[in-house]
Amino acid sequence: MRNIGILGAMAQEIDEVKALLTEKTTVKIANREFVVGKIGNVRCVVAFSKWGKVAATITATLLIQEFAVTDLLFIGTAGALADGLKVGDIVISKRLVQHDLDARPIIPRFELPLLNRVYIDSDPDLTELAGRAVGNLIERGVEDMVGEEAVKDFNLAPKLYFGDIASGDQFINSDEKRNEILSLLPDVQCVEMEGAAVAQVCLEFGTPFTVIRTISDTADHNARIDFGKFIVEVANAYSRAIVGEIMRLV
Repeated sequence: MRNIGILGAMAQEIDEVKALLTEKTTVKIANREFVVGKIGNVRCVVAFSKWGKVAATITATLLIQEFAVTDLLFIGTAGALADGLKVGDIVISKRLVQHDLDARPIIPRFELPLLNRVYIDSDPDLTELAGRAVGNLIERGVEDMVGEEAVKDFNLAPKLYFGDIASGDQFINSDEKRNEILSLLPDVQCVEMEGAAVAQVCLEFGTPFTVIRTISDTADHNARIDFGKFIVEVANAYSRAIVGEIMRLV
Protein backbone atom coordinates (compact mmCIF):
# COMPACT_ATOMS: atom_id res chain seq x y z
CA MET A 1 0.00 0.00 0.00
CA ARG A 2 1.30 3.44 -0.90
CA ASN A 3 2.15 5.68 2.06
CA ILE A 4 3.23 9.12 0.86
CA GLY A 5 5.31 11.50 2.95
CA ILE A 6 4.77 15.20 2.33
CA LEU A 7 7.28 17.75 3.56
CA GLY A 8 6.73 21.49 3.56
CA ALA A 9 9.60 23.96 3.59
CA MET A 10 7.65 26.30 5.87
CA ALA A 11 4.94 25.48 8.37
CA GLN A 12 2.56 27.96 6.71
CA GLU A 13 3.02 26.27 3.34
CA ILE A 14 1.42 23.02 4.49
CA ASP A 15 -1.41 24.23 6.75
CA GLU A 16 -3.90 23.67 3.96
CA VAL A 17 -2.36 20.28 3.11
CA LYS A 18 -2.96 19.16 6.68
CA ALA A 19 -6.56 20.34 6.31
CA LEU A 20 -7.00 17.82 3.47
CA LEU A 21 -6.27 14.89 5.80
CA THR A 22 -9.02 12.71 7.21
CA GLU A 23 -8.78 10.11 9.98
CA LYS A 24 -5.78 12.06 11.20
CA THR A 25 -3.60 11.71 14.25
CA THR A 26 -0.53 13.68 15.29
CA VAL A 27 2.72 12.07 16.37
CA LYS A 28 5.52 14.10 17.97
CA ILE A 29 9.15 13.01 17.52
CA ALA A 30 12.34 15.07 17.92
CA ASN A 31 10.50 18.39 18.30
CA ARG A 32 8.56 17.72 15.11
CA GLU A 33 4.88 17.05 14.49
CA PHE A 34 3.91 14.40 11.95
CA VAL A 35 0.25 14.41 10.95
CA VAL A 36 -0.86 10.96 9.80
CA GLY A 37 -4.06 10.32 7.88
CA LYS A 38 -5.56 9.99 4.43
CA ILE A 39 -6.04 12.32 1.50
CA GLY A 40 -8.77 10.68 -0.51
CA ASN A 41 -7.90 7.00 -0.35
CA VAL A 42 -4.14 7.53 -0.04
CA ARG A 43 -2.29 7.15 3.24
CA CYS A 44 -0.15 10.23 3.92
CA VAL A 45 2.14 11.71 6.55
CA VAL A 46 2.57 15.49 6.50
CA ALA A 47 5.35 17.37 8.31
CA PHE A 48 7.17 20.70 8.40
CA SER A 49 10.75 19.95 7.36
CA LYS A 50 12.18 22.89 9.34
CA TRP A 51 14.62 25.22 7.61
CA GLY A 52 17.98 24.25 6.19
CA LYS A 53 19.67 21.07 5.05
CA VAL A 54 20.39 19.48 8.42
CA ALA A 55 16.90 20.03 9.81
CA ALA A 56 15.25 18.76 6.63
CA THR A 57 17.52 15.70 6.64
CA ILE A 58 16.37 14.78 10.13
CA THR A 59 12.70 15.16 9.20
CA ALA A 60 13.03 13.16 5.98
CA THR A 61 14.87 10.38 7.80
CA LEU A 62 12.14 10.17 10.43
CA LEU A 63 9.48 9.96 7.73
CA ILE A 64 11.24 7.00 6.17
CA GLN A 65 12.34 5.16 9.31
CA GLU A 66 9.47 5.84 11.72
CA PHE A 67 6.54 6.08 9.31
CA ALA A 68 7.73 3.80 6.49
CA VAL A 69 6.74 6.19 3.71
CA THR A 70 6.97 4.65 0.26
CA ASP A 71 7.32 7.97 -1.59
CA LEU A 72 8.29 11.48 -0.56
CA LEU A 73 7.06 14.82 -1.91
CA PHE A 74 8.77 18.05 -0.94
CA ILE A 75 6.78 21.22 -1.56
CA GLY A 76 7.57 24.86 -0.90
CA THR A 77 8.90 28.12 -2.30
CA ALA A 78 12.17 28.98 -4.03
CA GLY A 79 14.05 31.88 -5.56
CA ALA A 80 14.35 31.97 -9.34
CA LEU A 81 17.80 31.78 -10.90
CA ALA A 82 16.99 31.05 -14.55
CA ASP A 83 15.95 33.94 -16.76
CA GLY A 84 12.27 34.01 -17.54
CA LEU A 85 10.98 32.54 -14.29
CA LYS A 86 8.36 34.71 -12.65
CA VAL A 87 6.70 34.86 -9.24
CA GLY A 88 4.03 32.17 -9.13
CA ASP A 89 5.70 29.83 -11.62
CA ILE A 90 6.23 26.22 -10.53
CA VAL A 91 9.46 24.23 -10.90
CA ILE A 92 9.51 20.45 -10.51
CA SER A 93 12.91 18.89 -9.98
CA LYS A 94 14.74 16.77 -12.49
CA ARG A 95 17.96 16.83 -10.46
CA LEU A 96 19.08 18.29 -7.15
CA VAL A 97 22.51 19.69 -6.27
CA GLN A 98 24.04 21.29 -3.16
CA HIS A 99 25.44 24.60 -4.37
CA ASP A 100 27.32 25.28 -1.11
CA LEU A 101 29.12 21.91 -0.95
CA ASP A 102 32.86 22.34 -1.48
CA ALA A 103 35.38 19.77 -0.19
CA ARG A 104 38.19 20.71 -2.56
CA PRO A 105 40.95 19.61 -2.95
CA ILE A 106 39.87 16.26 -1.52
CA ILE A 107 37.02 15.86 -4.02
CA PRO A 108 35.66 18.10 -6.80
CA ARG A 109 33.37 20.99 -5.94
CA PHE A 110 29.70 19.99 -5.45
CA GLU A 111 30.51 16.25 -5.35
CA LEU A 112 28.73 14.35 -2.59
CA PRO A 113 31.30 12.70 -0.32
CA LEU A 114 31.53 8.92 -0.84
CA LEU A 115 28.70 8.95 -3.39
CA ASN A 116 30.85 10.03 -6.36
CA ARG A 117 28.17 12.21 -7.85
CA VAL A 118 27.14 15.86 -8.01
CA TYR A 119 23.45 15.53 -8.93
CA ILE A 120 20.69 13.34 -7.55
CA ASP A 121 17.89 12.49 -9.97
CA SER A 122 14.27 12.78 -8.93
CA ASP A 123 12.13 9.70 -9.40
CA PRO A 124 10.84 9.93 -13.00
CA ASP A 125 7.42 8.42 -12.29
CA LEU A 126 6.74 10.65 -9.29
CA THR A 127 8.03 13.68 -11.19
CA GLU A 128 5.77 12.89 -14.14
CA LEU A 129 2.81 12.47 -11.77
CA ALA A 130 3.50 15.83 -10.15
CA GLY A 131 3.82 17.41 -13.58
CA ARG A 132 0.44 16.06 -14.67
CA ALA A 133 -1.13 17.39 -11.49
CA VAL A 134 0.32 20.87 -11.89
CA GLY A 135 -0.54 20.91 -15.59
CA ASN A 136 -4.16 20.06 -14.80
CA LEU A 137 -4.37 22.87 -12.25
CA ILE A 138 -2.85 25.47 -14.58
CA GLU A 139 -5.25 24.41 -17.31
CA ARG A 140 -8.22 24.91 -14.99
CA GLY A 141 -6.99 28.38 -14.05
CA VAL A 142 -4.94 29.80 -11.19
CA GLU A 143 -8.03 31.58 -9.85
CA ASP A 144 -9.38 28.18 -8.79
CA MET A 145 -6.29 27.71 -6.61
CA VAL A 146 -5.82 31.10 -4.99
CA GLY A 147 -8.79 33.32 -5.85
CA GLU A 148 -9.01 36.39 -8.08
CA GLU A 149 -7.66 38.86 -5.48
CA ALA A 150 -4.36 37.02 -5.06
CA VAL A 151 -4.03 36.67 -8.83
CA LYS A 152 -4.27 40.44 -9.18
CA ASP A 153 -2.11 41.26 -6.15
CA PHE A 154 0.79 39.10 -7.34
CA ASN A 155 0.15 39.27 -11.09
CA LEU A 156 0.00 35.48 -11.30
CA ALA A 157 0.11 33.66 -14.62
CA PRO A 158 1.91 30.45 -13.64
CA LYS A 159 3.93 28.27 -15.97
CA LEU A 160 5.33 24.83 -15.24
CA TYR A 161 9.04 24.07 -15.60
CA PHE A 162 11.10 20.93 -15.06
CA GLY A 163 14.77 21.34 -14.22
CA ASP A 164 17.64 21.36 -11.78
CA ILE A 165 17.14 22.77 -8.29
CA ALA A 166 20.06 23.90 -6.11
CA SER A 167 20.03 23.84 -2.32
CA GLY A 168 22.27 25.49 0.25
CA ASP A 169 22.21 26.94 3.74
CA GLN A 170 22.14 30.47 2.38
CA PHE A 171 19.41 32.93 1.47
CA ILE A 172 20.29 34.16 -2.02
CA ASN A 173 19.37 37.82 -2.42
CA SER A 174 22.07 39.44 -4.54
CA ASP A 175 22.98 39.55 -8.22
CA GLU A 176 26.54 38.64 -7.31
CA LYS A 177 25.62 35.36 -5.60
CA ARG A 178 22.95 34.51 -8.18
CA ASN A 179 25.43 34.96 -11.03
CA GLU A 180 28.10 32.98 -9.21
CA ILE A 181 25.81 29.97 -8.84
CA LEU A 182 24.68 30.19 -12.46
CA SER A 183 28.26 30.46 -13.71
CA LEU A 184 29.11 27.17 -11.99
CA LEU A 185 25.76 25.40 -12.35
CA PRO A 186 24.21 26.91 -15.49
CA ASP A 187 21.28 24.47 -15.70
CA VAL A 188 19.85 25.37 -12.29
CA GLN A 189 16.35 26.81 -12.42
CA CYS A 190 15.88 27.90 -8.83
CA VAL A 191 17.48 27.89 -5.40
CA GLU A 192 16.25 26.93 -1.92
CA MET A 193 17.55 25.46 1.34
CA GLU A 194 16.40 21.85 1.73
CA GLY A 195 15.61 19.85 -1.41
CA ALA A 196 19.04 18.42 -2.24
CA ALA A 197 19.55 17.25 1.35
CA VAL A 198 16.21 15.44 1.29
CA ALA A 199 17.18 14.00 -2.09
CA GLN A 200 20.34 12.53 -0.58
CA VAL A 201 18.37 10.90 2.22
CA CYS A 202 15.97 9.40 -0.30
CA LEU A 203 18.81 8.20 -2.50
CA GLU A 204 20.50 6.37 0.33
CA PHE A 205 17.26 4.82 1.60
CA GLY A 206 16.03 3.99 -1.91
CA THR A 207 12.86 6.08 -1.50
CA PRO A 208 11.31 7.68 -4.61
CA PHE A 209 11.00 11.46 -4.31
CA THR A 210 10.38 14.67 -6.18
CA VAL A 211 10.57 18.35 -5.25
CA ILE A 212 7.94 20.92 -6.21
CA ARG A 213 8.83 24.59 -5.77
CA THR A 214 6.77 27.73 -6.27
CA ILE A 215 8.78 30.78 -7.30
CA SER A 216 8.36 33.46 -4.63
CA ASP A 217 11.16 35.83 -5.68
CA THR A 218 13.95 36.26 -8.21
CA ALA A 219 16.86 35.61 -5.79
CA ASP A 220 18.40 39.03 -6.36
CA HIS A 221 18.17 42.52 -4.91
CA ASN A 222 15.25 43.38 -7.21
CA ALA A 223 12.86 40.85 -5.67
CA ARG A 224 10.59 42.71 -3.29
CA ILE A 225 7.21 41.17 -2.59
CA ASP A 226 5.24 40.79 0.63
CA PHE A 227 6.71 37.35 1.35
CA GLY A 228 4.50 36.66 4.37
CA LYS A 229 1.38 37.44 2.39
CA PHE A 230 2.62 35.37 -0.56
CA ILE A 231 3.19 32.33 1.66
CA VAL A 232 -0.28 32.48 3.17
CA GLU A 233 -2.31 33.49 0.11
CA VAL A 234 -0.41 31.78 -2.72
CA ALA A 235 2.11 29.14 -1.63
CA ASN A 236 -0.23 27.57 0.91
CA ALA A 237 -3.06 27.45 -1.60
CA TYR A 238 -0.76 26.04 -4.29
CA SER A 239 0.37 23.30 -1.91
CA ARG A 240 -3.18 22.26 -1.10
CA ALA A 241 -4.23 22.21 -4.75
CA ILE A 242 -1.11 20.40 -6.00
CA VAL A 243 -1.10 17.74 -3.30
CA GLY A 244 -4.84 17.22 -3.63
CA GLU A 245 -4.54 16.74 -7.40
CA ILE A 246 -1.57 14.37 -7.04
CA MET A 247 -3.58 12.20 -4.62
CA ARG A 248 -6.50 12.22 -7.03
CA LEU A 249 -4.22 10.90 -9.78
CA VAL A 250 -2.37 8.26 -7.72
